Amino acid sequence: MAKTGWILSGLFALFMVGASAAPKLLGLDAATSSFDALGWPQRYVLMIGLLEIGLTLLYLYPATSLLGAVLMTGLLGGAIASQLRVEALLFSHTLFGLYLGVTLWVGLWLRSPRLRDVFPLMTG
Repeated sequence: MAKTGWILSGLFALFMVGASAAPKLLGLDAATSSFDALGWPQRYVLMIGLLEIGLTLLYLYPATSLLGAVLMTGLLGGAIASQLRVEALLFSHTLFGLYLGVTLWVGLWLRSPRLRDVFPLMTG
């Protein structure tokens, strides 16, 4: 279970760093144009990219993984709200933050016996 959890957590982290934070930190058009489409000022691109890196690191470090997961969930909720506000496509854009959040939490649940004790699977 723990190995699968670390794989899911690693995939989540790779996405957050490689596909989300890196374009923001590099000022790539993919990041800046999406901010324009969402109505966000360009001055927040770098800050959100740095926040994504920081929260991902908190999530990966076992001692702070729960704090990182909670804070990252808040960030993903903000992304969902931003997509809702501009009436973006539901399944591909608006709910993408939800898909990431589920991956985040399933990965943490699988790699953390303490979290599994608090939230056990109910069977039968």
